[in-house]
Amino acid sequence: MIEKPLGPLPLDAPVPGSSFTDLLESLGAAPVISIPPGTTLPSVPEGTTVLALRYEGGVVMAGDRRATEGHLVAHRRIRKVFPADRYSAVAIAGVAGLAMDMVKLFQVELEHYEKIEGIRLSLEGKASFLARLVRGQLPMAMQGLVVVPVFAGYDDKEARGRVYTYDVVGGRYEETDFGSTGSGARLAKSYLRTAYEDGMSGEDATATAINALVSASTEDTATGGPDLRRGILPNVVRIDALGVTEVTDEDIFPLAEAAVENIK
Repeated sequence: MIEKPLGPLPLDAPVPGSSFTDLLESLGAAPVISIPPGTTLPSVPEGTTVLALRYEGGVVMAGDRRATEGHLVAHRRIRKVFPADRYSAVAIAGVAGLAMDMVKLFQVELEHYEKIEGIRLSLEGKASFLARLVRGQLPMAMQGLVVVPVFAGYDDKEARGRVYTYDVVGGRYEETDFGSTGSGARLAKSYLRTAYEDGMSGEDATATAINALVSASTEDTATGGPDLRRGILPNVVRIDALGVTEVTDEDIFPLAEAAVENIK
């Protein structure tokens, strides 16, 4: 956390590059989080299941709304899917507070790059930079504070959606059709393996994503299914040549209602 204004750059300061993180480090202003050895970590809210799947001309990302704290429900309406820039989005699983800070830093990094370089970073470049941020969290992960995202976006050079998953050490993997992470990821992927079809429309992909979350929630208690009475619905975005579009609750509700009715 910066406690005082930085002021003008000293004459011998490194020339700021296209990375905002590198700029902070060059000024000695990068935030440092450390946990004293032997400290017992408190129970903290954790996000659970998020996923992404490709469709004809784009990609859908979705997440349930539950955050858990041990065996308890910490929050019922947490947001887990965020636009990274106009043509990409990131979904978070793991320690919620650290994950949200990572998303904010990632958003700033992409905006900083575009302002400095005058062009938008390629989708591949965005995915690689997010891997660097995940790797930077490794010391925290080794102490039990794990953050693992899913990243997806529209590649205008190839005119298609692309999906990337990560491991805790920053490994980056491009998925062929879909990916998921979080406590219910295996269950969600099991559903997607049977339900996914090539050439789906955006509407069909949205319904499939919601069905996968509901399927995961039937077996994984940390994954929150739609709460139709309270109006708590999955957080869903679609990304295509027009950019990131948030799917409204009005559009999600009938799909969630059908999923709850049909998936047991």
